[in-house]
Amino acid sequence: MNILLLGSGGREHTFAWKLTQSPICKQLYIAPGNAGTAQHGININISPEDFPALKKLTLEKDIQMLVVGPEAPLVKGVYDFFKNDEKLKNIIVIGPSAEAAQLEGSKAFAKKFMQKKNIPTAAYREFTLENIQEGIDYIARQKTPIVLKADGLAAGKGVLIINDITEAQAEFKAMLDGKFGAAGNKVVIEEFLDGIEFSVFALTDGKDYVLLPVAKDYKRIGEGDTGLNTGGMGAVSPVPFVDESLMQKVEERIVKPTIETLNESEMVYKGFVFFGLIRVNGEPYVIEYNCRMGDPETEVVLPRLKNDLVELFRAVETGELHKQIIEKDERIATTVMLVSGGYPEAYAKGKTMSGFEHVQDSILFHAGTKADGDKVLTNGGRVIAITSLGENIPSALALSNKNADLIQFEGKNYRTDIGKDLL
Repeated sequence: MNILLLGSGGREHTFAWKLTQSPICKQLYIAPGNAGTAQHGININISPEDFPALKKLTLEKDIQMLVVGPEAPLVKGVYDFFKNDEKLKNIIVIGPSAEAAQLEGSKAFAKKFMQKKNIPTAAYREFTLENIQEGIDYIARQKTPIVLKADGLAAGKGVLIINDITEAQAEFKAMLDGKFGAAGNKVVIEEFLDGIEFSVFALTDGKDYVLLPVAKDYKRIGEGDTGLNTGGMGAVSPVPFVDESLMQKVEERIVKPTIETLNESEMVYKGFVFFGLIRVNGEPYVIEYNCRMGDPETEVVLPRLKNDLVELFRAVETGELHKQIIEKDERIATTVMLVSGGYPEAYAKGKTMSGFEHVQDSILFHAGTKADGDKVLTNGGRVIAITSLGENIPSALALSNKNADLIQFEGKNYRTDIGKDLL
């Protein structure tokens, strides 16, 4: 079958790499893709949010499956656009409806959703401009640190953790005043949970689900988890502290009730649920839901998945997901992200990259890159992920770091300590 993949990041290059390993995939198109996805299919310069252009492409190229990488087109209703169109309605779409995508698109929606089945999460209140003074007074009564979350999508930047009450009140006002645009029209104030984070991924048809390998990502720019938050500097899978006992709690208290609530609410959900979790005193809590795979976790999860991904997606569509058994590579996967100088603040694009031919025993997943003739140029903050498999974290990490050293571009930066905190 012909498959169309939406997105342009490291997650999408990993999907492209995995999808084209399936004998079911005849031709892969990626919109818009990057220099790495072009190795596996044909890049088409269309925005994932330009639905009429996607329709035209789908009909022209006889697409039979649409795989949605990023969250924005899902929240904007790409699933509904396809299913409500007479000419597109029979195409398999991997991703939830706009209603179900609110699990990521609205923090307040996700919190109310969790309350229905008492899914463990931090205590919270939500505020708008209309009751801003109540919010300021509420912050004054809280213990620090204070967690402020813009309700809507803010490209991963809408969460602030603040140790000072006065500063938290000022930031709260700034958020409602447009600091994150429309995403901050409503602000969720949350209890701070102190623990260690990890990521769990389910593929669901809205009734049944399968669990993919567990991962942990690293958000801070600096070694030892210091400095500003980024979109992710690296990831590890599996996660040593996520043992059978913890996973049993995750499944019983979080995953099952989430899928049950989707089913009971009659929300159409055919795709990935990302559970951003935190372990506090041995107990799992939900920090956030995402309605798609995480990045850079995808770069360690899919290389450990032995199943045919297209076959799994077909099972989502046919209602036969319950018959699927997930097979995993037992080795450890680590990924190290090379980023542009200055990221996550201002950075330059268009830097020439070199050294790809020297890389051995790692998989390169392009994130912010673009092809310019024979050259590959940087085209984003997070540039390329280097994934390695090994018998343990040190051996996998050593491979990724060795190859990270070999790829060159002006201003290159990366962390050498991904996963070391787990040893």
